[in-house]
Amino acid sequence: MLLLRVLIAAALVVTAVIHLQLAPGYQQVPHDGIGQGTLFQVQAVASVAAALYVLMRGTRPACLIAAVIALSALVAVVLTRYVPLPAMGPFPSMYEPAWYPAKTLSAVVEGLAAALSCAGYLLLSRAGAHLLDHPGRKEVSPEQASTP
Repeated sequence: MLLLRVLIAAALVVTAVIHLQLAPGYQQVPHDGIGQGTLFQVQAVASVAAALYVLMRGTRPACLIAAVIALSALVAVVLTRYVPLPAMGPFPSMYEPAWYPAKTLSAVVEGLAAALSCAGYLLLSRAGAHLLDHPGRKEVSPEQASTP
């Protein structure tokens, strides 16, 4: 499970680095709104936080949070590529009908992080996650629990 946790964290960190590198080029001075570069920075911070949580805890909630963050980033990049969404509230229009190397790499790594996170969640669910969530806790049989 440690290898899976490291792979999930690595994928999340790669997508964070890509978003941080791209953020300055997408930053605009928003008029009563949020710039796309700021959204990239928020995504990067969320990815790093999820990576640390997965590395430190390796629990089902950690995998679930990592999956949600990776999937949300993947959906966003695909949606902004193919759907011309207008500006909504404080969020700018982010339609960009092109694939370029950093965007493609980001989408691939986000998909990988999402798949690995889902796999981790499922593996923990099947492997008696109640023990994996609390590695220091020992399983007690019903007979042991009833003896004084």
